[in-house]
Amino acid sequence: PHRIIEELEKSGVKDLTIICNDTGYPDRGIGRLVVSGQIKHVIASHVGTNPVTGEKMNSGVMKVTFYPQGTLAECVRAGGAGLGGVLTRTGLGTIIEEGKEKITVDGVEYLLEKPLRADVAIIGGTICDESGNIVYKGTTNNFNQLMAAAADLVIAEPEQIVKVGEI
Repeated sequence: PHRIIEELEKSGVKDLTIICNDTGYPDRGIGRLVVSGQIKHVIASHVGTNPVTGEKMNSGVMKVTFYPQGTLAECVRAGGAGLGGVLTRTGLGTIIEEGKEKITVDGVEYLLEKPLRADVAIIGGTICDESGNIVYKGTTNNFNQLMAAAADLVIAEPEQIVKVGEI
């Protein structure tokens, strides 16, 4: 949702915590908020191709919490579904397990990854009707549906808005 992110940047809002797949590029999307210093904490699967994220993380200006990509998606899904968490073997024996509870099921050890929720989800969509029903196609299928379910308030920027019944 590039226009919404541009407006957030203009607003000067600070100390945002962002849940996203990555921080993209310095000149667009969430990357712009990283560069402008509006984000205090990023929860992501990787920093993407935004060198500013790495610089701010390494200098301690911005906190970054990493999740393996599939685990990140499942934690957001769990947040939207009201689940208490996700059990996964991904990350065992790595820095990902630091500070996390381990649970053994049938003799197999898992990490308990807690659900992720947000106050506000800012998402993109393909087609939205005037009542807010959204269709996701292509890359808008990525995290948008999951994040919408895991947030208290959803603000969407669809590519097209149609009348109710036209979807």
